[in-house]
Amino acid sequence: MLENIRIVLVETSHNGNIGSVARAMKTMGIHDLYLVNPKANIDSHAVALAAGASDIIGHAKIVSSLEEAITGCGLVIATSARSRSLDWPILTAREAGEKVTIESQNSQVAMVFGRERSGLTNEELQQCHYHLAVDANPEYSSLNLAMAVQIVCYEIRTAWQLSSLNVQTNTNITAELATTASIEIEDEQLQSSLKKPKKEVDSYPPVEDLERFYDHLETVLQKSQFIRKSHPGQIMARLRRLYTRARPNAQELNILRGILASVEKFIPDQKE
Repeated sequence: MLENIRIVLVETSHNGNIGSVARAMKTMGIHDLYLVNPKANIDSHAVALAAGASDIIGHAKIVSSLEEAITGCGLVIATSARSRSLDWPILTAREAGEKVTIESQNSQVAMVFGRERSGLTNEELQQCHYHLAVDANPEYSSLNLAMAVQIVCYEIRTAWQLSSLNVQTNTNITAELATTASIEIEDEQLQSSLKKPKKEVDSYPPVEDLERFYDHLETVLQKSQFIRKSHPGQIMARLRRLYTRARPNAQELNILRGILASVEKFIPDQKE
C-alpha cells in the first residue's frame, strides 16, 4: 500500500528542504518523491540533510508541471494553510491518513505540498480532490515544509498500521475459533467463510480523465452559451467544486461524458 503513495513538492526553493523531506518520508516507509519544476538544485547539502535517505533523492522524478506529477492518481490531496475564496472539501491530517490507506490499495495517491513562501495557487488546488489543513496552534501555526510532510506521512503510516493490525487480529480470532471448535478446514476456505468480508472500494478515475471531463463540460457550456468566453466568471471553478464534492467513480464519469456527447450533437455550431 505504501508503494502507491507519492509525495509531490511544487517549485521547492531550498535544497535543504528536499533532503529533509526525503528523510521524513523514509522514516515513515514512503519512497516515491516527485519534484515539480524545482527551483533548488539537488546538491551535497540536500544529500547531507537527507541523512541516509539519499536513495529517495536519487530516484526522485523531476517533472515540469503538477499535471505530470499527479498523472495516473485516483486520489490527490493538497496541503493548504490559507483560507481561499472558494471553499473546497477539507480533511484533517488524520482523516487524510485514513482515506489514503483505503484508496491506495487500488490506485496511486498523491500528497501535494506547495512552495515554501506562497503554497499552491488556486488553479493547482482545483486539480486536487481534497485540501488538507494541519490542526496547528492558531496563534502560531508556522510549519516548515519537512515538518508538514512528516506529520502527513506519520498519519498515513499510523492508519496503515491500524489497518494491518485489524487484519491480523481478525486472522488470529478466526484461527482460534477454528481450533476451539476442532474444525479442520483448509486455511483458504477458513478465511473465506469466517473472516469478515472486505468492504469494496470504488474505482475512481485518474485525475487526467477528470481534466478531460472538465474540458468537455466547459466546451459544451460555451457552445450552449451558458458560459461566455469573454466573461466566464467562476462557473467552472464552482462546477469543479461540485463534482469534487460528489466524487464520481469511473463508471459515473463515463455516464457524464456520454450525456455531454449526446447534448453536444444538438447544439448548432456558433459563429465567432
